[in-house]
Formats: sequence, structure tokens, C-alpha cells
Amino acid sequence: MEISSFPFSEDYSSFFQDSEPLTFSNFNKRPRTDNFFDFEHDDSSIQELLSELLALDSPPEVKHAHNVPSVFPTSINYIKVNSEMNYTSYADSGNLSNTKRARAEADDESPSVASGGVAHRRLWVKDRSKAWWEQVNSPDYPEDEFKKAFQMSKATFDMICEELESVVTKKDTMLRLAIPVRQRVAVCIWRLATGEALREVSKRFGLGISTCHKLILEVCTAIKNVLMPKFLQWPDEHRTMEIKTEFEFLSGIPNVCGSMYTTHIPIVAPKSNVAAYFNKRHTERNQKSSYSVTVQGVVDSKGVFTDICIGWPGSMSNDQILEKSALFQRANQGTLNDMWVVGDSGFPLMDWLLVPYTQQNLTWTKHAFNEKTKDVQRVAKETFMRMKGRWRCLQKRTEMKLQDLPVVLGACCVLHNICEMRDEGLREEMSFEVFDDEIVPENSVRSVNAMSVRDQIAHKLLHHAGNNSL
Repeated sequence: MEISSFPFSEDYSSFFQDSEPLTFSNFNKRPRTDNFFDFEHDDSSIQELLSELLALDSPPEVKHAHNVPSVFPTSINYIKVNSEMNYTSYADSGNLSNTKRARAEADDESPSVASGGVAHRRLWVKDRSKAWWEQVNSPDYPEDEFKKAFQMSKATFDMICEELESVVTKKDTMLRLAIPVRQRVAVCIWRLATGEALREVSKRFGLGISTCHKLILEVCTAIKNVLMPKFLQWPDEHRTMEIKTEFEFLSGIPNVCGSMYTTHIPIVAPKSNVAAYFNKRHTERNQKSSYSVTVQGVVDSKGVFTDICIGWPGSMSNDQILEKSALFQRANQGTLNDMWVVGDSGFPLMDWLLVPYTQQNLTWTKHAFNEKTKDVQRVAKETFMRMKGRWRCLQKRTEMKLQDLPVVLGACCVLHNICEMRDEGLREEMSFEVFDDEIVPENSVRSVNAMSVRDQIAHKLLHHAGNNSL
């Protein structure tokens, strides 16, 4: 259906059939002697002139793209790609001024047209400065400055790019060039290392905000799928023996294969199930409402994660999170026989989980044992301190969606392991204090046999310490 501004009739003379001729009685006018408007006079030139005027007065025929009715005026530029000529053209807009401006800008950017050729035009992209990234990506950029920006050396960064290249590489299209692998990885690592908002990431790398958000999730997913199986896994038998030896040298407690700790990552209050993520202990300490998700991690003697459990709500206690973890399931299947994982007082005593004494008025033997377990426990706590200090996005409430957060947290743990394995030191000013309250579970002892073994270990430690003092 077409709607015009005025209902013109097909026969223009019908408007004047019933009207009387206009006469002016008091107006003396010499009668026209020529027959200029006499159509009976056969003058072909006059008839052609009138025909041209009528043709100009008639509305032009408009062809609508995609069968869009003309009653809906639009200012959208439809893009039509000619696969044969391999060029992009812009359809006319309903707004004439916008069309002229768009054509002028396209003509300025398009190359000169050869004889019989067609101008090649590309999809409009906002021009953003990439000066900072081009400077950082230069081979001449100082190593110290690069490490301050990405919390790792250029060699480690290059290694990560090589590992992820086959997964994160994208192909160029006829509309635009793909973002290089190094820039994709850099966007993700710089965001994790600085904790800056996406708006600042966009300014630094000359990319759109939504593009930066998409790149961060894509690279974190690639890190989880490609790098986690290589750099975050339970140690094999040979490495387990080394870990036991190193922990026994540190504390005197035999057969310790790992140190376990649970920390909280602050988040914005979720839209649903708010009470589950409410962190009562942090709220009381900070005097403001706090919400969090948890990260439970087991580390070896060098502070490298060997097992993680991520994403459970912050209202859950340490023992509740432990029961939900894959580590708990493996331990119940007997994979942790004849070895200990040392935890704090927030965990229960089990056949494979060694925790300090929690009752009041401890004997000297039990007090000495608790001090030794603190030496092992400190390894895990300091690991989380370094990880939060290195990846500052973990220090404040993140703007990530709740369903995307586990992938990002897992990527931080993997990147932490890579930095630790490659001896990427952490500057002193980057250290971050960890505050996570320990709540003794209601059922703090899950195994009577474990109580007996713990008492034996405590007695041997005290006896060993007495012999050394002599």
C-alpha cells in the first residue's frame, strides 16, 4: 500500500468540470489576439515542452529493497555485497543529507576507480588509537615495563601466544581484518593483571568495549581448555614423592602431598539467589554488604596449584565446599591413601585431611603440632596472596556475569602456575593480604582413626624437636 501526501485524481481536468468560470467585471483587459494556448494549433515544440513539464511533475518510481513498504521511511544504510565483483556498496538512505555525507566519506576512503572498475568500500569501523599497544608490542619496548603491564616477561607471553595460537586465531574477511593473536591474548592478560574497567581496556588497545569483553572470555576459555591440562593437574607418582620430601623438610610432618586453602572473590550482588552469595563474615568486617564466590585450591610445596574447586556461593563454609569438590570424591575412592592434605581449622579431620587441634587449653604437644601445620598452611595462603596480587581483577568486585566467572578464575589459576613454574617474580608492592575467616565445622572430626594418627604425629614432632634441641 502506498500513501501519498494528497489524493490526486488520475484525470486532472475533473477538478474543474463543475466550477464556474471566474470573471472580473471591473477589470479592463485587451483581449488576446494570439492563440498561444490554443492546443488545436499544431505546434510540436510546445507539446513536447508541456510533456516534459508533466513528466517532471509526476513522482519518480521507487524500487524498495527487500520488499519494504514505502510507507515506512528509513535512515538505515543497507549493505549489499556483490560476490562476483567482490565489493561492498551502500544503498540509498531515506535521509538525503545522510546519504550525501556517507557517500562523501566513502569516496574519501575508497581508492581511485580505474576505467571500467568499481570502487572497493569496506564496512565502516570507528577509528580508535592503537598507539599504546603498538608501542608495547614493539621489540624495543623495555622488558621491565612490559612485565609491569602484564605481570610476566616477554618470553612467557610469547609462549602463551604460541600455545593458544591454533585456538584463538581468526581469519580475515572481506569486510575487515582479524585481530592478531598477540593482541587478543594481551587484551585478556592486561585486563586480568590490572583489573581495569573494560572502557580503559578499549582505550589502550583501540578496540570496542564489547569486542574486548568477548576477547577476554574467548582467551580465558582457551586457557582453560588448552593450558589447564598441561599446567594444572594432580602430580604424578614421581612428583608426589618430591612434594612429600619438601613438605617434610619444611614442617617435619611426613607424607604431606598438598596444602589446602579456600578464599573468597568479591562480586556484585546477583539478581537471583542473593542470599546464597551473601558473605556474612566479610560484611561484618567491612561494615558493608559483601557478596562472593569461593575458590578452593590445593598447592604443592612450591606454591603451584594441583587442584581447584571454583564458583560455589560465598555463604557456604569450607567443609561444605569440600564435600562438593572433585577432590573429595577422589579421596573417597582411595586415590589419596597413605598421604595427607593439610588444611586449616575450617576443614574437618579425615583419613586424608590433616587439620590442627581446635579445642581450648591445648597441651604443649598439641600446640607444637598446630605450629607445624601452620608452616604447611602458610604455603597455600601465600599462594593465594601472590595470585591476587598478580591478577588484580580478583581484588575488587568484578563486572563479569556470574556464569562467566568460573572460567575467568580458572584462567587466573592457570596463569599463576605458569608464572610460578617460569620463576616470574612478584614485586613487593604487588603483595596483597588475604583475609578469610576460619569457622570450625560442627562435625570437626570425621574419622576416629585419623584422631589417633594425628596424636602420634604430634608426639613424634615434639620428641624430634626435643632431640634436636639437645
